[in-house]
Amino acid sequence: MTMNKQEILHTINTKITEKIQYFENLIAETRASNNDTKSSMGDKYETGREMLQQEINNLQRQLNETLSQQSVLQKITAEPSEKVQNGALVKTNKGMFYVSASLGEIVLENQKIMTVSAESPLVKMMYGKKAGESFTINTIQQNIETIW
Repeated sequence: MTMNKQEILHTINTKITEKIQYFENLIAETRASNNDTKSSMGDKYETGREMLQQEINNLQRQLNETLSQQSVLQKITAEPSEKVQNGALVKTNKGMFYVSASLGEIVLENQKIMTVSAESPLVKMMYGKKAGESFTINTIQQNIETIW
């Protein structure tokens, strides 16, 4: 079985770009509604504005996290890997993992692939290992079958 890492990378980049646009649009809409509330009066107005500002700050934080995931992705190539590292596609007896940005599960060619960050406990346990080696996380042993 061969896996097209270029296709996986493209799928993840598309997801990240969509997420960034989503947060940017939401921030813009929230700022616009913040301007609409100015016609209200008194304390209610201040409370509403403060809540909207908190929402904008929260969205901005999520946007910044997504932008930093994007910058991690830009450093990853589709080159083959011999050991677990950033950009490695790892097949264990428990599943497929792509070490990049943590975006959850993607499905390519009917294959579920979990995208995981190099900072995740799972990757920290298998980092630097090669095919044929095993590791244990949460009392579950996993064997690394293949690395692309």
